[in-house]
Amino acid sequence: MITKIITPTPFAVGDVNCFLLKGDTLTLVDAATKTPEAREVLQMKLKEMGYTFNDIEQVFVTHHHPDHCGLVEMFDRAEILGHPYLNYWLTRDTEFLDRHDRFYEQSLIEEGVPEQYLKWVKRFRRSVDLMGGRPVDRMMNEGDDLPGHPGWKIQESLGHAQSHLSLFNEHEGILIGGDLLLEKVSSNPLIEPPFKKEQGRPKSLLQYNASLERLLDLPVSLVYGGHGGEITNAHELITERLAKQRDRAMKVLAMLDESKTVFDVTKRLFPAVYEKELGLTLSETIGQLDYLVAAELISETVDSAGVHHYVRI
Repeated sequence: MITKIITPTPFAVGDVNCFLLKGDTLTLVDAATKTPEAREVLQMKLKEMGYTFNDIEQVFVTHHHPDHCGLVEMFDRAEILGHPYLNYWLTRDTEFLDRHDRFYEQSLIEEGVPEQYLKWVKRFRRSVDLMGGRPVDRMMNEGDDLPGHPGWKIQESLGHAQSHLSLFNEHEGILIGGDLLLEKVSSNPLIEPPFKKEQGRPKSLLQYNASLERLLDLPVSLVYGGHGGEITNAHELITERLAKQRDRAMKVLAMLDESKTVFDVTKRLFPAVYEKELGLTLSETIGQLDYLVAAELISETVDSAGVHHYVRI
């Protein structure tokens, strides 16, 4: 049995969904945002169902963004389950946070972003004060069974986040998908540091498309998303979203009649908001450029200063 619990966030995305999953183990999927408002709502909704925080036996976190992992430390008696990458954020691993900042400093240089915008590096830590602060007890990976819930398996579904996991019950055709597939909006595949420092920059949009395309081969009849309502036409919606993404990439292609940097293209794509939402807009632009490079429609070169340039082939 799955019960949706809607909790508020201070973010533009609006409310976030948590899910109570009953079985041999009482499991909460996602843990809202670390605000008094979200805590009060989550506590009240659980009470209406006859539970307290201490009754929850495990918390499965779909990904590390603050609206999904904020209240994990409220569940003292629960095991926290999630992707190994999630643990970096819940423990605030110092080495990782330093690597995180260096990654974005290097990324901004590669993207041709002017020096006055380098102050954005600290803002890329994604509101860590609204994240929970306890380690992952059980690392979950692709193909693992969800403890206490026969038939539910872990799917790695990277793209929106480098820690993103979904839960799929093939027999019932139900996906609890985090932010992989949302009812009203397409998730932004965010640029984030790689899981292992020796890996290069993750190509988040290509990962995200692959995670969506994977669902086309699965008997998904119902999706519980991290925001908004349930989805009953997943295959149709995915096909539509992938087509729209290609259309956006073609618009970017048309801009590349001469060599441009990521920052050049971002200013063209988002003239009204790029300064206010630099991280999101750069991620969107890089995704489209990665797509076009992979499709062999544009070339990518690097100048002596380390700045990447893109031009139509």
